[in-house]
Amino acid sequence: MLIALGVTGGIGAYKAVEVARGLQKRGHDVVAVMTHAATRFVGPITFEAITRRHVITDQFARGMNADIEHIALASTIDLLLIAPATANIIGKLANGIADDFLSTLYTATRAPVLIAPAMNSQMFAHEAIKKNLDTLAARGVRFVEPGEGYLACGWIGKGRLAEPEEIVAAAESVLGRAGPLRGQRVLVTAGPTYEDFDPVRFVGNRSSGKMGFAVAAEAVHRGAEVTLISGPSALEPPPLREFVRVRTAAQMHAAVMARAGDVQVVVMAAAVADYAPDRAPHKVQKANDTLTLVMHRTPDILADLGLRRRASGRGPVLVGFAAETQDVVTRATEKREKKHADLIVANDV
Repeated sequence: MLIALGVTGGIGAYKAVEVARGLQKRGHDVVAVMTHAATRFVGPITFEAITRRHVITDQFARGMNADIEHIALASTIDLLLIAPATANIIGKLANGIADDFLSTLYTATRAPVLIAPAMNSQMFAHEAIKKNLDTLAARGVRFVEPGEGYLACGWIGKGRLAEPEEIVAAAESVLGRAGPLRGQRVLVTAGPTYEDFDPVRFVGNRSSGKMGFAVAAEAVHRGAEVTLISGPSALEPPPLREFVRVRTAAQMHAAVMARAGDVQVVVMAAAVADYAPDRAPHKVQKANDTLTLVMHRTPDILADLGLRRRASGRGPVLVGFAAETQDVVTRATEKREKKHADLIVANDV
């Protein structure tokens, strides 16, 4: 898809180079549109080298008016992304001021618009800025929230341009809404579950959550509205309809069963504990050479979903995972039949 990347005059302009690169890695074509102020932070030749396209910096440059360039580009792009977006450009867009190529492109295009604001924290909190952002939001413009931390001006607060990966993910999410899964609701589980046996220790597994998070991100990319329910994981989720953090198998069971009736697909990629120990009220003290834990079966989420669908005659497509060390295909096949799933991914670990 073709993305117009608007770059305005803020210190975060250097991050826009990585945004362009990230979009290209996802298979998109990028054309950079720079304001005059932006060229004082990053040279146009940098974007030209990366995008392999002419960089637009002047609405009235020679050779650009035969096709009325801002109109021609406005009708062909799939997304207008502005990163960084300064207070100045936000004010222009909100109030219909079209005095350079980027602001004119905004008024002319009917493509989705995604804006990543970046400015001093005091400016970001100003009533005028908030009003302009609200005006744009009411028109359907989407935003990538600025980060908090040390700002170029020396202040600490909210206003720093979001990281390039976040901006690229947000762009993918906007574009994905027109994908093959548009209108479909997908629930994905990810990560391990931790089963506490006293207030400081637990029984768990080595799952990182990468598989479930990747499935969720791909579903978003293809246009689905995704709910991700994850056990403990250090990963950052993609832009989602809903993100739910849980810790135990019982918590994941409750979260999934409460939401599965509203989705078309459930992908159970989480490594849910099969057994959970009795939890001691206080830390178990070191005493004997051995320690015995009494373990009890946890609720089988995929099996319960299969039984509920079978009993009602309706329900989501069910996808499970089977992590096995031997007889992988045989055991995965048995699991699919036993749990009434539509698909089992056999994973030889």
